Amino acid sequence: MLTAADVMTPGVITVSPKTSIHEIAKLLCDHHISGVPVVEDEGRLLGIVSEGDLIGHAQLAGERRRSWWHTFLNGPTVLAQHYAKSHGRTASDVMTTDVVTVLETTSVADTARTLEQHRIKRVPVLRDGRLVGIVTRSNLLRVLATTDVSKPMNVADRIIRERLNEELGDQPWAHLLAKNIVVENGVVHLFGIVQSDEERHALRLAAENQSGVKAVEDHLSSVPPASYVF
Repeated sequence: MLTAADVMTPGVITVSPKTSIHEIAKLLCDHHISGVPVVEDEGRLLGIVSEGDLIGHAQLAGERRRSWWHTFLNGPTVLAQHYAKSHGRTASDVMTTDVVTVLETTSVADTARTLEQHRIKRVPVLRDGRLVGIVTRSNLLRVLATTDVSKPMNVADRIIRERLNEELGDQPWAHLLAKNIVVENGVVHLFGIVQSDEERHALRLAAENQSGVKAVEDHLSSVPPASYVF
């Protein structure tokens, strides 16, 4: 059956524990994403910083003294954690450390179940403790629309997908975080968002030029650069 490695978005944008919250905010805006993993030099996942983490920090401008009942119910430990998170200056100060993850060998069905059980929109994919990709709900929906997930991806399709992702990963115009590639029996399905007709055309050429590709199905949507977040 298909695994997380077959449907994930590779080449994830990451930050280090020492990255400032200002740099993180700029990354989220520049790449139109809602969260970024925090990793060590070896690629080991430490946590995730989301828009919510940064918004909590920004709310300090209107910070008010908490009521006595809030203090009573939460206790000093929780309040100390909130203070550190809301006054932090780096990724390690504000990140969420209790991160739900899956392995690259986790089945698509189990990955979908993980998203549903934890009520999350995306899950990091690990290999030997290191981050290798992200699976989102949209990744899963696109696969379900084109593929029988009960069957394993054949070797030829997997090679096409890996080579195309590698090719596009080196291209600054490709914006892979906004896209997903599904390969079924030599047919490449392109999903996601493009910023221009030129980008759409370049994506099709990159797919068509891969050895073994029989056809390319374009499911891409055109959205101006400043108007999408995923």
